[in-house]
Order: sequence, then C-alpha cells, then structure tokens
Amino acid sequence: MAQKKRIPHKFQPWIDARRKFHLSHTHIQMARELGLSPKKFGSYANRDKQPWKLPLVEFIEMLYERQFDKKAPDEVKTMEQIATEHVAKRAEKKAAKLAAEQDGPASGE
Repeated sequence: MAQKKRIPHKFQPWIDARRKFHLSHTHIQMARELGLSPKKFGSYANRDKQPWKLPLVEFIEMLYERQFDKKAPDEVKTMEQIATEHVAKRAEKKAAKLAAEQDGPASGE
C-alpha cells in the first residue's frame, strides 16, 4: 500500500478552504498572494445573511486585479505541489546540515 504524502500543517487550511468553498487552485493562489487568511473565508462568503457581498470567487478576483493589475497569476501551482516542494527543500536542508556536522568536527581536530 502506498503511503500518503505528508502535507505540512501550514498548507492544510488552504486545502480545506479550497474544498469547503469550491475554489480552484488559481483562486487559492491569488488569495495567498493577496495575504488573505483561509480562516476568514467564511465571513467573506457570507452571502446568505449579507446579500450585498460579492461571491467569494469574484471577491478574490476583484482584489487580485486591483492589487496586481492582471486577471490571474502567471504560473499556477496546486497546494499539493507547493507542499511537496516545501518538504523536499526541508529534507535537502536537513541533509546538508547533517553532512556539514559530520564533516565539521573531523576536519577541526
């Protein structure tokens, strides 16, 4: 049985928000670049009680276009891709640190 890839905790709220609010990978990336919090998406998407609010997708698109003067990011990465790159980068740093520690004391003596 294949082992599931580990998703770091800092990326999990974004994945949950994407599923809960039916957002695309593009909208999640735009929200991350804008600095929005996935915990606040519920208040941004409260159209039942506050009908004057834009739907969440349109709200994110409007903010992104206003901030960056373009409709969408140039390159879209999924949260899973970003998490995989993050885990690989950390493993690489850890391996380099271990190699430096093993080489350091032997050459110092």
